[in-house]
Amino acid sequence: MGQPADQLVRAEQPLPVVAETAAGEAASAPPEGAADAGLPGGPIDADSALIDGRRRPGWNRRLPDRADQDNPGAVNAPPPEAFYDKYDGEGPLGNLALDVGVPDRWRIVSSLCPQKDKATGRKDRSLYTLFPRLEHVCHSALDPFHHSLLKGDRPLARGKRPGFLKGDDWFLIAGAVSDTIVEPRSFPIPVGNQTTSDPGQIDVFGRSNSLVLAQTFIASVSLLKGMTAFKPPTVEYRIAIAGNINHVQVPERRVLFVEPSKGTRRTDGFVGVQEAFIDYHLGRFDTKRYDFVSVRAGIQPMQSDFRGFLFNDNQLGIRLFGNRDNNRFQFNLAAFWRLEKDTNSGLNDITQSPRDDFVLMANLYRQDFPVVGLTSQISATWNINRERGQVAVDKNGFPVRPALLGDLRSRSYDVIYLGYAADGHIGRLNLTAQVYGALGNDSNNFLTSAPSRIRAFMAAAELSYDIDWTRIRLSGLWASGDDDPYDRVEGGFDAIFENPQFAGADTSYWVRQTIPFAGGGRAVSVNGRNGILNSLRSSKEQGQSNFTNPGTMLLGLGTDFDLTPTLRVSTNVNHLWFENTKVLQVLRNEGSIPREIGWDASVSAIWRPNASQNLVFRLSGAMLEPGAGFDDLFAQQGNARRFYSVLANATLAF
Repeated sequence: MGQPADQLVRAEQPLPVVAETAAGEAASAPPEGAADAGLPGGPIDADSALIDGRRRPGWNRRLPDRADQDNPGAVNAPPPEAFYDKYDGEGPLGNLALDVGVPDRWRIVSSLCPQKDKATGRKDRSLYTLFPRLEHVCHSALDPFHHSLLKGDRPLARGKRPGFLKGDDWFLIAGAVSDTIVEPRSFPIPVGNQTTSDPGQIDVFGRSNSLVLAQTFIASVSLLKGMTAFKPPTVEYRIAIAGNINHVQVPERRVLFVEPSKGTRRTDGFVGVQEAFIDYHLGRFDTKRYDFVSVRAGIQPMQSDFRGFLFNDNQLGIRLFGNRDNNRFQFNLAAFWRLEKDTNSGLNDITQSPRDDFVLMANLYRQDFPVVGLTSQISATWNINRERGQVAVDKNGFPVRPALLGDLRSRSYDVIYLGYAADGHIGRLNLTAQVYGALGNDSNNFLTSAPSRIRAFMAAAELSYDIDWTRIRLSGLWASGDDDPYDRVEGGFDAIFENPQFAGADTSYWVRQTIPFAGGGRAVSVNGRNGILNSLRSSKEQGQSNFTNPGTMLLGLGTDFDLTPTLRVSTNVNHLWFENTKVLQVLRNEGSIPREIGWDASVSAIWRPNASQNLVFRLSGAMLEPGAGFDDLFAQQGNARRFYSVLANATLAF
C-alpha cells in the first residue's frame, strides 16, 4: 500500500526541474547544492518540494514512539472453548451438548445458568466448575438482592404472560411486607364508678398501663409496561392488599368497648385494600428529557406536602400529574372520595359506602427556587364535607360523627387550605418549612349552634446541620387555637388526615399516643394517634375535622447519629403547649387552664442489617413529663404521673 518510506523522502535518481520564465522560455538548471539548501530546482524532496507552509497529509519525518500495552487487571479475552456449538471435551460436562439461547438482552447472563433436570429435580452444578464466576449471577427468584423476574428486573417472556398484555416490555413487580409491632404504653384513662375495674377506686382516672400487639401483612402486585430505567412506565396496573391482626390489653373498662361488660381485652382482624389503581402515561412534552404527563385512577397513596402535615393517606381518587423543564417543575391535580376506615386497624374498608367527604387538590413544585438546592411548593386543597344529618358509630360502639361535644348536632363544612412549603438545603443548612391557612365555613358550631367562619393557620419548620456522621435538628410548630369559642369564628387549625414525619414522628410520645379528653367530651381525644395537632376529634380515621380547638405549639431539639452504615440512633426532646386554652375552659367548665403540656423526651434506634429497606428493626422509648396544663386536665390525686411509650417494630420486605 503506497510507496516505501525511503522513496517518500527522496527519489533514487533526482531529475532536474525545468522552470519557465514569464515569457515561457526554459530557465537554466539550479546550481549544485541547491537541493541541500531547499531551493527550487534541486532534487525532488517529499517535503521541501511542496508549497511553502504545507506538508504531505499524514506524513511525519519522525515516526511516533512504539506503543506497548500495559493494563494491569485487564480482563483477558475469553478462551476459544467459550465460543462453542457443542462441548465434547473431557471436562466436568463430559459429552453434554449445549445450545445457549438468548431470548432478549435481559437474559444474556441468566441464560447460562444451569436448569433443573426434569427427572431428578436437581441442577447440574458441574457448570460452575467450568465457569466459576457464573455462580455469582445465578440465584433464586426469591432472592431480593439479585436479579429476579418478581422484582421487575426482567420482562415477562413472550408466550408466558396474560393475553390482555399487548406488546413487549411488560414487567411484573411483586412485593410482600411483614410489619410487627409490640407497644407497651401508658396514658391517662378516665373512669367512673360504673366502669372501673377497681371497686375501691374513687378517683377520676384509673390505672394507665396497656399493651398493643399488631401484625400486618401486605401483598402487592404491579404490572407495568415500558423501559422504566429511562422514562416513566407507559401503563401500570397495581393492587395492594393488607391484612391486620391486633390484640390490645388495658386495665380499665369502656376503653376498648362502649359496653362495660365486654372487658379489657380485644383481639381483632381485618383485611383492607390499600392500593388498586391504573396509571396511564398520556405522553411526553420533551422526547429528550422525558418530561411527561400521566393519569392515575383508583385507590392510591397521596401526600399533600413534604412532611405529611395536611393529608397523607391511601384514598379513592383520580390524579393528573407530570413534570416540565427537565423535571424542574412538577405538578399534581387530584380529586379524592374518602373511604371509610376500619376502626381498630386503620385500613380501608371498601365494604362500606364511601363517606360524603371529598378532597380536591392542586400543587406545583419548583426545584432550585428561590435558591439552588431548595424546592418550593405552592398548593391549594379544598375539603368538602357533606355529612350533616348523618350519624356514624365505630365497630366498638363509640359515636364518631358527630363528635360528642357541645350540642351533639351533626355538621358539614367547606375548607380551603392555601399552603407554601420548602424542602432542601441552603449551603450546609438543611431546611423544611410549611405554612398553611385554612379558610372556609362550618354549618354548625357545636358551642353556638350557628354557622361559623373558619380562619385558622399553621406554620412549621425544621433546621438541621450535618457534622460528619451527626445531624442536629431544631424543630418548631405553631398551630392557631380558637381564642373565643362564641364569636362565630373558628380559629383552631386542624388537618384532613395528618401523619407528620416531624419532631421525632411516631417515636415521640405525643405524636404516637392518643390522650382522651376526660370531662369535656365522651369518646373525644385531645390529639390523634400518629398526629401532632390538638384537634379534639373523635377519631382521625373516622371523625370530622374540628376547628374549635386549643391549637398546638412545639419547640424541639433532636439529633441523629449514624454510628455505622447500618445503625442509626436518634434522640429528641420536645416542649409542648396549647396555643390557647379558652375552648378547654368552656368544655371543662373551669376558670383557667395553664397552657403548658409538658416535656416529651424520646430515644430510638434503627438497625438495617443489610443496609437496605428489606430488613428494618426499630426500638424506641419515650416519656412525657407533664406540665401545668396537663396536670390540670389529667391530675391523678393532685399530680399527674409520668407516662411512657415503648415501640418495638420489625419490618421485613421483599
